[in-house]
Amino acid sequence: QVRLVESGGGSVQTGGSLRLSCAASGFNYRSYDMGWFRQAPGKEREGVASIQQNGTTHYADSVKGRFTISRDNDKSTLYLEMNSLKPEDTAMYYCAASSGSAGWWFILHRPANANYRGQGTQVTVSS
Repeated sequence: QVRLVESGGGSVQTGGSLRLSCAASGFNYRSYDMGWFRQAPGKEREGVASIQQNGTTHYADSVKGRFTISRDNDKSTLYLEMNSLKPEDTAMYYCAASSGSAGWWFILHRPANANYRGQGTQVTVSS
């Protein structure tokens, strides 16, 4: 059974930091591109960051320089370090896994097409 379990969300003030984690199980984690997307109430899903099997990272323009994605293949865990948070970062954040040579692209640009998604963790940034 495939599971992606996010944790680490919470409420912070503008300029604050959070670290999200995603524990994966039930599939060959090392063979998948991984990433994060978010969805705010009334808005479409938005890709945030993705990381390829080889560790190459990709970011949405809105988070470049503020967020860092990383993965630990030994622990089958994905991370998202978020710094300098802004109110517009408020959303439910989801972990996603996608196979294929362009899996990272789908997570970033078509997150609905990812193979697997978690249940999400809420991030709220107040001004």
